[in-house]
Amino acid sequence: MFAQNGNLKEHCRIHRGEKPYKCNVCHRKFIRTGNLKQHLKIHSGLKPYRCDKCGKEFAQNVNLKRHYMIHFGKRPYQCETCGKMFTQSPHLKLHLRIHSKEKPYKCEDCGRVFSQNSSLKLHLRTHSGEKPYKCTICGRMFSQASNLKRHLRIHSGETQYKCEECGKEFISLIELESHFRIHSGEKPYQCLLCSDVFSQSHHLKMHLRIHSGEKPYKCQECGKAFTQSQNLKRHSMCHAGKETYKCGICREKFILTQDLKKHLKMWHRTSL
Repeated sequence: MFAQNGNLKEHCRIHRGEKPYKCNVCHRKFIRTGNLKQHLKIHSGLKPYRCDKCGKEFAQNVNLKRHYMIHFGKRPYQCETCGKMFTQSPHLKLHLRIHSKEKPYKCEDCGRVFSQNSSLKLHLRTHSGEKPYKCTICGRMFSQASNLKRHLRIHSGETQYKCEECGKEFISLIELESHFRIHSGEKPYQCLLCSDVFSQSHHLKMHLRIHSGEKPYKCQECGKAFTQSQNLKRHSMCHAGKETYKCGICREKFILTQDLKKHLKMWHRTSL
């Protein structure tokens, strides 16, 4: 039962799937105007609710209340499979999909599946090119709020993470972990086709082009294609007529270092 006719109308929208209120920034739709107003705080960056324990800020009061459970140690929801505890029942529900391998959200463009609807929404931006988060300093756009937050540290000069081995500083933990593999020698990314291993995921991605034959970087002058953008840049020097590397023995000039190395080995029986 509903006390007001307006409340009944709003409730009926749930069954009809009707969402008449649209965000002008990211085009997400909502059933109620109040939900849209709360959502707009994401784009404005306004977070008026602050935790007095750790200083973390939130756009909505309900999120602050849930956050307080972390400080009070309240985790009333437990996974019966592994015993892990959660502050909220939706978090437990999402966690259970790890055990069940359930991935109910599918991308209609590429067929990739996800365990969370939010992960699918973020993924869809790779197809649409949507980037709703804008840096107010340089104007650069981002598909995720977390990427914008990380980017802002470039302007502020903030570096939160420091390598204990060499002292180099990074703006994100991911970058530090990636860098630390230089010291540890860890190579967690393996090619399933030839078993080569790599320290960085993007190195594996570039390597896979050897097997697939993919060459996404094409020269606009002659049409020659390359697997890496840096190879295209080097090749472009041929058309520009740049000669940057000189043989110290016969003074012959070369565009690429590898050409100079070949020359030294073939004609002078030496190396760089």
